[in-house]
Amino acid sequence: MSSEADSKDQGQKIAIVRVRGVTGIKHPIDDTLNKLRLYRKNYCVVVPKNQIYIGMINKVKDYVTWGEVGEETYKTLLDERKEAFKGRDSDSKGKINYEKFSEIDGKKIKKFFRLNSPRKGYGRMGIKTPFINGGALGYREDKINDLIMRMI
Repeated sequence: MSSEADSKDQGQKIAIVRVRGVTGIKHPIDDTLNKLRLYRKNYCVVVPKNQIYIGMINKVKDYVTWGEVGEETYKTLLDERKEAFKGRDSDSKGKINYEKFSEIDGKKIKKFFRLNSPRKGYGRMGIKTPFINGGALGYREDKINDLIMRMI
């Protein structure tokens, strides 16, 4: 039964948007946000839905919002907000690959997207309360698509 759920989740992608800023963050949480490539407020990453990323999201849940991103929203995000990667692929000897980019349609792009602040704000309760209570933080299910479209 769990293998059916795993195969169903295999193709899904999760969009993670950093909502809160950099001030006053404890070091382990800041380290996890950097590993997710969420360096600043209003940065977005799209990652595959698996247990590794779910664990990282649970660690930084008080600083981000996330949900399953739709194909149409993901394509719009790529068309509007992709940035070309102009750095090096590997070190000078060719032994270490940096993997700081994704390759889409033969072009190297950065793995994160810089977005604007959302039109009409994050929610009526602000950026310090969970989404289920009317705020901005936490799991949004498919409503992350609406937020991303307001931020593009």
